[in-house]
Amino acid sequence: MQHTPLPRMAFAFLPELPISILVLLVVVLGLYYIKSSKNPLLPVDWPVVGILPSLAINLHRLHQYIAFDLLSRSGHSLKFAIASIQIFLTCDPVNIQHIFTLNHTNYPKGEEFADIFDVARGSLFTVDGEPCRRERTNYQGVLSSPRVVGLMNTCCRDKVEKGLLPFMAHMALTNAHVDMNDLIMRLVFDMYAMTIFGVDTAFLSLDMPPVHVADAMDTVMEVAFIRHIVPVFFWKVMRRLDIGPERKLAAAQAVLRCFTMDMIMKRRGNDHGIVQEVPVDILSNYVNDPRYNDDLLQATLITYMIAGRDTIGTTLSWVIYNLAKNPHVVSSIHDELAPIISRKPSIAGATMTMLDLDDVKALVYLQATLLETLRLYPPIPIERKSVVTTDVMPSGHEVCARDIVLVSIYSIGRMESVWGANCREYRPERWLSEDGRQLRHVPSHKFLAFNSGPRLCLGKDIAIMQMKIIVAAIVWNFDVKVLDGQTIETKLSCLLQMKNGLKVKLNKREM
Repeated sequence: MQHTPLPRMAFAFLPELPISILVLLVVVLGLYYIKSSKNPLLPVDWPVVGILPSLAINLHRLHQYIAFDLLSRSGHSLKFAIASIQIFLTCDPVNIQHIFTLNHTNYPKGEEFADIFDVARGSLFTVDGEPCRRERTNYQGVLSSPRVVGLMNTCCRDKVEKGLLPFMAHMALTNAHVDMNDLIMRLVFDMYAMTIFGVDTAFLSLDMPPVHVADAMDTVMEVAFIRHIVPVFFWKVMRRLDIGPERKLAAAQAVLRCFTMDMIMKRRGNDHGIVQEVPVDILSNYVNDPRYNDDLLQATLITYMIAGRDTIGTTLSWVIYNLAKNPHVVSSIHDELAPIISRKPSIAGATMTMLDLDDVKALVYLQATLLETLRLYPPIPIERKSVVTTDVMPSGHEVCARDIVLVSIYSIGRMESVWGANCREYRPERWLSEDGRQLRHVPSHKFLAFNSGPRLCLGKDIAIMQMKIIVAAIVWNFDVKVLDGQTIETKLSCLLQMKNGLKVKLNKREM
């Protein structure tokens, strides 16, 4: 495949300038070029700073910029430099299979990734090699425990039935607008606080209490994004001086550590140092394990919260958005739900209908809507890897030790070569067999929402079941209309979260 190089700007006098003036001059020239060019979005590979000026001017549309202005112009893979950092950017499934599966040992997360997410250092989220295999074994043991899985499903059902649906009914009755994104994130935080710590944080209630711990988790992901795009020495200097976003991050990390340590100490106080014979919540499986000191235990618990609250909450907001924009999809979900609900016994006085785990297992079309949302709006839009030794990608690009590999998961779902000419359309039917009764299998290197290879998501099946229970309850009991006039855009974050929320109007459906 022939790759189209990015346009370069050459100035013979530049090498004679001091580096600080050089960088400033190139940035100014880049901004001038972007402002005056007939095609201001065209990326330009400048000396020293590379595509940094173009990247800076397109931060408000970062993922579209990567997908359509960088990768679509270069055959789905691109190598460039910013200062002394060599970056390989790709959304090519063949490269992805090579990176995540066939030669995965050459592409660890790396020490710099652990530095960026230092609040989770030592946990499964940040480790490689043997520590990663050991932690995965521990996580798998916990997440496959029937009692833990049972608790997860019970917490999900109870929080939807006793928290989400009554709240939505109240908002519908009072004709009040609601931020569905905020509502969903509160719901999922409560679910996972109960699952992990065995406590009801009650963030989802009519008085809408402050969510400082959840806000702190958002801050971690937002500042981690900044750490990804600025030179390491720069953010480390800010951290040492306690200024800028690093000061905000330090405060957020303190909130998270205080919350998790408080949960740990309460549990130790209740247990009096005695190991429970039958662990129930996730904390019970770790709190008396001598392999986990306080720092590692906190990092592990924070990782569980990120894996649950951040990914599921982010996805569900996009599911609701897409369903509200596609009423024909909602009608198809109603058609799938109707025969199952008709067989459920009526409960005297019940105004809402809930589905259980056994009810949603067979909902193939509903699952297709979740997968289609994850294809277009993956909660983690970019995956970062390091390079151990020199290697050649299937696309022909060479990467060297200490290079950075960025995989644009957001872009994969918008590749015509993988998903067809209608790849930008929201079509759950693409996931179904011709008769609509089964899901089509798509290899993980083409659909990376749940990762791939040795790091394939351990909680995938649990997450899908929980999302099906939540979405089925919302769609069957309420009509959701997105309010006109709002701009739906994403935060500058490691998560594909909605920047301004999702304002909707709710109407109770007549059964």
